[in-house]
Amino acid sequence: MELLKNPVRPYAWGSRTVIAELLGEPVPSAHPQAELWLGAHPADPSHLVRSDGEEVSLVEAVTADPENLLGRGRTDRWNGRLPFLLKVLAADEPLSLQAHPSAEQAATGFERENAAGIAIDAAERNYRDPSHKPELICALTEFHALVGFRDPATSVRLLRALDVPELAAHSELLAAQPGPDGLRALFTTWITLPQSVLDELVPALQQGSIRLAAADGEFQAEARTVLELSERYPGDAGVLAALLLNRVVLQPGEALYLPAGNLHAYLSGAGVELMANSDNVLRGGLTPKHVDVPELLRVLDFAAGPPPVCTGRRDGEWITYDTPADEFLLRRWDTTQAVGAAGTVPDGGPRILICTAGGVCLRSGERIVELTRGRSLFLAAADRKIEIESAEPSTQLFLASDALGD
Repeated sequence: MELLKNPVRPYAWGSRTVIAELLGEPVPSAHPQAELWLGAHPADPSHLVRSDGEEVSLVEAVTADPENLLGRGRTDRWNGRLPFLLKVLAADEPLSLQAHPSAEQAATGFERENAAGIAIDAAERNYRDPSHKPELICALTEFHALVGFRDPATSVRLLRALDVPELAAHSELLAAQPGPDGLRALFTTWITLPQSVLDELVPALQQGSIRLAAADGEFQAEARTVLELSERYPGDAGVLAALLLNRVVLQPGEALYLPAGNLHAYLSGAGVELMANSDNVLRGGLTPKHVDVPELLRVLDFAAGPPPVCTGRRDGEWITYDTPADEFLLRRWDTTQAVGAAGTVPDGGPRILICTAGGVCLRSGERIVELTRGRSLFLAAADRKIEIESAEPSTQLFLASDALGD
């Protein structure tokens, strides 16, 4: 059991309060704080804080002693790398419209861009590693997102309710082909429109959204989303694309799993995010960053339907969020009891434990570690039979591991 010191990523869409409050730092923070990274990603790894105060990069520690930290079987399975990356995400503004590649697409794209001589840190680089990036977001606060393509029939109703003449032909295109092929055709049309057309179409959409937001109907939230996005990104094709996506509101403890090819954009809120240890993102708009439309179209999944909101399953004293990904598994431990609630940390491979509320004492043999709000621990595969005792009421912990079991 070793304490972690974790980097904060200061993206412009981040919050000035959420992560600062979590870490017990001055509020508001001097700059937006978007993501707290907990893991061994080479771009910004956590550091182990040794008992003598020495700090060691988690990447270096895993490389130096993979069998102890990862476990013998997992060292081979994960090629000597920590397979997951845990984050606390805090969004005060919308993130980019994006999707992630499959494992095969990532490996192919990484090799192709290497052969083309594109630097790993180049702005125009799509694939910064050869891995896929499935991810899970679990809400800490009310969390708003656009996730996956909506049922086409509902999108046609939305487009007709907006009553924008400039969109009439587009809505009828989808009405005539209400399936994945129709969604692909309409999305491709919108994402490739000349800027001169977008500069006329997006303001027309804004006017329709103003009317629809003021009406007492089923699409008020979607209309307000268009207005928010178009104000921040005027003339952006991503504003149109947002019309085709499910708008989802998660309550604390609810989660969403995003597989490869899922087009999504987080709008606002705070959550714990767990993903494969990758940084491969294909963007489609709502961002000043690199957008590669042909590559995005290659990875997108146009199958439509409501996104499955996961509440987790009870697994002893933990809530477990199952996904198809082998690289990660997220568990949550809550107690509303008074001081003294007890439990155990599941064994099995490398794990990262973070306290998001309250506080606990952790015991492993003769060693005791206090974990208070905002603090986190790296647990090596060799760290087993760890007991928990809450030191404060309303304590909450999140545990990240791989999904291979003990």
